[in-house]
Amino acid sequence: MLTDRDSLLRKLHELRSEHRDLDTVIARTVEAGPLDQLHIQRLKKRKLLLKDEIAWLESRLIPDSIA
Repeated sequence: MLTDRDSLLRKLHELRSEHRDLDTVIARTVEAGPLDQLHIQRLKKRKLLLKDEIAWLESRLIPDSIA
C-alpha cells in the first residue's frame, strides 16, 4: 500500500506541475501576438483534464471516514 500511495503522490505532483506550467504557456501564448484560438482552446482543455485527474487522485489519497 505504501508504494501505491507513494506512486499516487508522485503522479499528483507531476500533474500539479504540468497544470501550473500550462498557466504560463497560456499566458505567454495570449501575450505573443496574433491569437491562435484553437491552440489556446486545446491548452485550456488539457488544463481542465489535468484538474479532473488531480481531483480524482486527491480523492483516492484521502481515506474514507465513517461519518
